[in-house]
Amino acid sequence: MAAGGELQLLGSWYSPYVIRAKVALGLKGLRYEYLEEDLFSKSDLLLKSNPAHKKVPVLVHGGRPVCESLVVVQYVDEAWAGTGPPLLPGDARDRATARFWAAFIDDKFFRAWRELFRSTTDSQRAEAFRSVVPRVETLEQAFMECSEGKAFFGGDAVGLADIALGSFLVWIQVVDEVSGTKLLDGARFPGLAAWAERFLAVDAVKDAMPEFERLLEHYKGFLAKLASPAAPAGYS
Repeated sequence: MAAGGELQLLGSWYSPYVIRAKVALGLKGLRYEYLEEDLFSKSDLLLKSNPAHKKVPVLVHGGRPVCESLVVVQYVDEAWAGTGPPLLPGDARDRATARFWAAFIDDKFFRAWRELFRSTTDSQRAEAFRSVVPRVETLEQAFMECSEGKAFFGGDAVGLADIALGSFLVWIQVVDEVSGTKLLDGARFPGLAAWAERFLAVDAVKDAMPEFERLLEHYKGFLAKLASPAAPAGYS
């Protein structure tokens, strides 16, 4: 278990990417100092730690930064391999599969869902929802194949692909609330719907997730600004 001053996590409370890092650290039982970042007025520490992208999360371990959420999750798993549950499987092919689906979530699912997230009219939301559903269909099939009837993408325990997708779950709920949609409909996607309930019940996940009502108000404020002539640069 890391000493309190050894690990720092630079993040923003509403970022699903920061949630990934928090879940990984929580599953490993690691103590760390959390530093909240204002993404519209970034700290010198963030700019110094991640000069390439200037984004969160950044995990600072012993004064050295590790950037990008999926990289952070894998770093935590490797650096504390003997602590807590493994986040990646031992078999090389299974590790490759987990990394493939984590990349799919960011490259395909998120890019489609982001259009729903940024929609401000009913017509935009309807079109965006139709576009993201095929990505969810692919993930439903992937879950059935990867889990082999077990609780998570990673089998019996939460793994990389679970963290990658699960970090969006409260955001998905918030967008559904505003849009009048139900993306992980249990009738249409029974595997993912049941998986989401199990994932959100994990203690390390509950500790990492933002509170629904707070996130809902934050999202409504974002949409109001997005609809104004001077739209914010965040969430791109």
